[in-house]
Amino acid sequence: MKIMRTVLMVILAFFVATTGIHAESSPKKSNEKPKEAEKAPKAKEDTSVKIPNSVLNIAKENTYPNSTQDQPYLQPSEWSQELIETSNVRIENPNLIRMLNESTVNKAPTIGLRATIYLGEWPLNYASTETSPNWEYQKVNTNYFDNRGGKNNYQIHYVQEAQKVVKGGLTAKVPHADDVEKMMLIKAMDKSKLPLAFQTIVGAGTKKDQVYNISPKRLGYLYAYAPAINEKGKVTYGEVYLVMKGTKRSIVVKNVTSQGVGAWIPVQDHVHFGFMASETPR
Repeated sequence: MKIMRTVLMVILAFFVATTGIHAESSPKKSNEKPKEAEKAPKAKEDTSVKIPNSVLNIAKENTYPNSTQDQPYLQPSEWSQELIETSNVRIENPNLIRMLNESTVNKAPTIGLRATIYLGEWPLNYASTETSPNWEYQKVNTNYFDNRGGKNNYQIHYVQEAQKVVKGGLTAKVPHADDVEKMMLIKAMDKSKLPLAFQTIVGAGTKKDQVYNISPKRLGYLYAYAPAINEKGKVTYGEVYLVMKGTKRSIVVKNVTSQGVGAWIPVQDHVHFGFMASETPR
């Protein structure tokens, strides 16, 4: 995919250089409008995920410093934005936007210029239908103490015994999986308002001060789980063409298809705790 993008950019740059296109300062015509009329904006619904009391933030205590995962949204350049607005299908793919940002086609009158450049098949946008948490996505630790011979309560607290790597990913194979993951991550972070990443690590020796009492004649188990978000939705694919006619530049998408997709995305630096006391071993 990377090689294909590089070749496409080289071809595009060569074409522009050989057509003798130069900068033009003429303003955009006022009668040019997007193909689809935009509806009045609605009040944004609060879809943030409520964190239960059993889930604690371990960012400060974590002995493994996870890098902060910012939303991988790429701001289109002025030229890219103009092109995107001409598309008949919504374009949100950060990698496609990056390729457009790195390309330059200056607008100038070129007699008889008519060209259609194939930019490849891309996942263009992702529409989220469900963003739901699983607070016990993967068990990462168990602290245990046998107080069956004790006469008083015994207090235990969370200590991570070994480093654990928690990975998420798509639930099924789809074309251009990396691009799809980026778009799903953007939507899931925006909806849940949680720090998400497709990989997070809990370092050995990570601790929390909260104590849990084990009564006499009982065994105590303190389980720690890494939570994750289950993201589901639909990804739209299409063949992207750059069309040039005289001074006009536009994007046309053909052979549009949609596909359902799902993913597990771990919540970074958060742990769900579950405590249980029992008279018999578990």
